Amino acid sequence: MSAIIEVSGLSKMYRLGSIGSGSLRDSFSRWFGRNGRKPSGPTTPAIPGSRSGGDPNTFWALRDASFDVQPGEVVGLIGRNGAGKSTLLKLLSRITEPTHGRAILRGRVASLLEVGTGFHPDLTGRENIFLNGAILGMKRVEIAHKFDEIVEFAEIGPFLDTPVKRYSSGMYVRLAFAVAAHLEPEILVIDEVLAVGDVAFQKKCLGKMHDVATLGRTVLFVSHNMAAIQTLCSRAVMLEDGRITGVGPTAQVLAKYLQSGGEDSDAWRRDPAAPSAPLQFDGAKMRIEGNPPNQRLHLELKMSTNAPHRPGFLSIDILNALGASIMQAMPTVSPFIADDAREHTIKVAIDLPPLIPGHYPITIWAGSHFTETLDMVERALGFDIDTSPTPDRTFSHAPDHGYIVPASSYTYLPHTDRQTVPA
Repeated sequence: MSAIIEVSGLSKMYRLGSIGSGSLRDSFSRWFGRNGRKPSGPTTPAIPGSRSGGDPNTFWALRDASFDVQPGEVVGLIGRNGAGKSTLLKLLSRITEPTHGRAILRGRVASLLEVGTGFHPDLTGRENIFLNGAILGMKRVEIAHKFDEIVEFAEIGPFLDTPVKRYSSGMYVRLAFAVAAHLEPEILVIDEVLAVGDVAFQKKCLGKMHDVATLGRTVLFVSHNMAAIQTLCSRAVMLEDGRITGVGPTAQVLAKYLQSGGEDSDAWRRDPAAPSAPLQFDGAKMRIEGNPPNQRLHLELKMSTNAPHRPGFLSIDILNALGASIMQAMPTVSPFIADDAREHTIKVAIDLPPLIPGHYPITIWAGSHFTETLDMVERALGFDIDTSPTPDRTFSHAPDHGYIVPASSYTYLPHTDRQTVPA
């Protein structure tokens, strides 16, 4: 059986500080260059040995990626922030052109890479369903047949005839996912946009992806939620610094990824090639003071405002090794990030509960409310607990029974007035 996706030597180089590398603008620049003008876009040099390539103005987001996907497979793409996962999906979705290599996709592709991709903000939800379906190559009768299912899944019935520019991020992503998942593409490509929705909708989407996979369609899924990758994907592809470092059964690749410590550490800095958000995290540092079971986590978050946005809240999730949240800290109960300052430094202190030994990644989130995400960095930081929280320091607690060991006590009351039972 021929592979439905064939990736061979795929590479992508960006020129830092320029906009539109590999896009329509750059195509016009190259066209004018061929007609006697000097091209303004990047040339096509040999792939360098380092990610920066020795040129401080270039950045290799993906280098020499090669793998195949068989029809009906659900493949997870994992890796640290900036590893090249989203770049790979954009190349496969034909949103941008590769610098080197090629990708062959045999079938209709539906992509959900950013909130509202392929939507026109001035059109209503109803009109955008038909527009997006047409972009995906569906006939009008096919879209009409699935229309009621899409609206019901997206839960936007009362706002169906409202322009989508008035939708919240949560409504946007619900409709975008519903269209992409219900129009029966042969290949479904999904980036970690589901994090924008609430928990109930995320579960709904994961269930729909499972249904799509059981119908024999192919799914490429990027997520930092290792539990979701483990549940949904039969195979996984691991990327690091723009290169593929592992391809194989999900359990095998996940073990390699978790053994390497994932992507988290005690410091994080935003990738300069990453797109900007209205309110974004630019960097983060952490340290822990004290000893188990009395420890305090200190975070210093650097943020910046790039466009008008609603006042923001801050949330910090502490995860287990598979990416499932075991606790969430909300340092504020009222909005604290407005538009009046371009740069922000936020210091947060969290008293940690008694945790069993293990590795604990941290996700940082900022949003205007719980259904609208302004920026989020999955597993940006992480820390290790090496000592048992129990006094004898020898107690080993299996994660199957939880990660937090609260202080507890008991009272033993012996029965001294026991009566003899007659024979």
